[in-house]
Amino acid sequence: MKKLFIITGEYSGDKHAADVVKEIKKLNADIEIEAVGGQNLASTGVKLYCDHSKMSAMGFNLSIILSHINLGKKIASYLKNEYKPDMVLMIDYGGFNLNLSKVLSKYGFKIYYYIPPQIWASRKWRLNTVKKTINKVLTIFPFEKEMYDKVGVDAEFVGHPLLEELPDKINKEEFFNQYDFDKSKKLVSIFPGSRKFEINNLLTIFLDSAKILKAKNPDIQLALAQAPSIKDELINPILEKYKDLNIKILKNKNYELLASSDALILASGTVALEAALYHTPMIISYRGPMFLFIIYMLVRCIKRVCLPNIIMDKDIVPELLQFNAKPKIIAESVNKILNNQQYRNSMIEMLKNVKQVLSTSGAANKTAEIITNNI
Repeated sequence: MKKLFIITGEYSGDKHAADVVKEIKKLNADIEIEAVGGQNLASTGVKLYCDHSKMSAMGFNLSIILSHINLGKKIASYLKNEYKPDMVLMIDYGGFNLNLSKVLSKYGFKIYYYIPPQIWASRKWRLNTVKKTINKVLTIFPFEKEMYDKVGVDAEFVGHPLLEELPDKINKEEFFNQYDFDKSKKLVSIFPGSRKFEINNLLTIFLDSAKILKAKNPDIQLALAQAPSIKDELINPILEKYKDLNIKILKNKNYELLASSDALILASGTVALEAALYHTPMIISYRGPMFLFIIYMLVRCIKRVCLPNIIMDKDIVPELLQFNAKPKIIAESVNKILNNQQYRNSMIEMLKNVKQVLSTSGAANKTAEIITNNI
């Protein structure tokens, strides 16, 4: 019986891995699978070598770095001396997985990488590690394959898993009724991010933007998407200062807000791609500490940061970063979306093309086929 070992590092990777495993089992039930993962993988019947819950901690804490190094050594030893898989499948979590790949490749393991690190965005020198250690890269963006092809890395575009995972667009009228929104008024939704760091740097800016926007458009209504990772005690003191805006706070309703809003104010990230797949006009804005911004400017490989813009290689969505992440500039950009119909329609039409570029027969299914054919 062939053996597969999967390595993930956080919830999203665990979810994608579970989808791939389900497809593998449909194609070949005789492949034995173990993994570093979480509840999603465990629910498929995969035996977990360890739970990855502690791996998702972020930062430069020395104890975190040392724990990652120690875990990497244990995994490498287990694979070399005990489990001896026919293939190792790495999913996302680039820092940990690429470092581990250096060791595993020396042991002669066949390594495939699904959802590779965003080398195209920054730290392109990591291409050297991929070329030396990874046997095949399964990309989720077509431009990634082109990048790998140029340097002689075996890569295949399998499609983006989000296309399968994104819920269908909900009934806007029902959603408005459920949360007491006025169907005759436009809705602007704010997504300030899912990390404490982002709330501290962006929420006040976004709310000040909403205040300016509301003054220009008294009839708009406002909503704020509160991520599950953000506690009430973090945002409530800030929101208390903006009670006059009558912002509705919605938890775990991201998809509903993305699909039903007339305009979106977003922190950069996957949420912009989700919004694009719903064809909802948006702006993205981001600001961080100056020293981090300087580092980013030094290591970045592309000028764009918004995924719809990167995918289509054109400026569709306004990117208001660092010095342009100012309430007045953000408010003006959103006001244009709300009140310039030609501009609004043009953005919607261009966003519709994003799905066409990413569309395939299904990323999990395609990945499973490649694995079962090559293990």
